Amino acid sequence: MPVRVSEAFILRTYPFQEGDLVVSFFARDLGRLRGVAKRARRLKSAFGSSLERLSQVNVSYMQKETLELVRIDGCELVQSQFALSSDYGASIVLDYIAEVSEQLLPPAEPNERYFRLLAAVLEDLRASGGSGVWRAATYFTYWAVRLSGFLPELRISEQSRTLAAEIANSPVSSLRSREWGKAAGSDIRRALVREIESHIERRLLTAPVLEAL
Repeated sequence: MPVRVSEAFILRTYPFQEGDLVVSFFARDLGRLRGVAKRARRLKSAFGSSLERLSQVNVSYMQKETLELVRIDGCELVQSQFALSSDYGASIVLDYIAEVSEQLLPPAEPNERYFRLLAAVLEDLRASGGSGVWRAATYFTYWAVRLSGFLPELRISEQSRTLAAEIANSPVSSLRSREWGKAAGSDIRRALVREIESHIERRLLTAPVLEAL
């Protein structure tokens, strides 16, 4: 099998055997995949920090139809979110985005619009230096549900309907003029989280931590 190279976001990693990691990643061309990164947990691993959550990478891997897991040969780091990790609020939002994406994205289904959503939200978080966490969280949650195809009619206040229309018709960068504190869009955010949890039939671990900020 030839080696494939895909632009991807790292979603999550799991310890596997001695020194290895199972990596869940969202490839632009093939959707969400899982693979084994050999010796990735060792001190002098060639992967370095490229497997941190939501790192944007060019991942090299081999895929066999008979195997569930691909074999990851290498990752070239394109964009790290390391600078946001020192900000507690931004770090929680990163965990939230990674968990929601891991649960919502079906295996091996490309979704170009979702990939561009991740790129735009992460770029906005970096540009704001972590100060735009609620804007990013609300924008991401709304579009994650829309792009997953199960957004119902929201029975919420007229103010939040106006907010939803604004979110739907605007890129994330254009929302900076609004004072995006925790209260702005909180009811629509909670409604969307409940819809996500209903769809995946489990509670999101990061949602309560996010609302407690």
